Amino acid sequence: MGVVVGPTEDLQPGEGRAYAVGDRQIAVFRMTDGTLRATDAVCPHNGGPLADGQFDLGQIVCPLHQYAFRFTNGGCASEGIGAVAVHRVEDRDGQVVVWV
Repeated sequence: MGVVVGPTEDLQPGEGRAYAVGDRQIAVFRMTDGTLRATDAVCPHNGGPLADGQFDLGQIVCPLHQYAFRFTNGGCASEGIGAVAVHRVEDRDGQVVVWV
């Protein structure tokens, strides 16, 4: 079941934001084309805040050490770093809805 985390209008195109969903922190990103992506909000390498990283349609880059994680499967391009969970997210009637 999806969880409403806030209004879509609060998340501007090109912006990422972390939301608490149950006992997890989820980073939601609004692409410049208006679509949404979501991952765990914490980098597995050193706990970096992924919502603050640079991103494009394909990946999010951790702001601490520049490790890149793919939005398709959460995998990291660098070996030994691990992956982040990728979550289903959508804009439903003006609300950001995340599945964890």
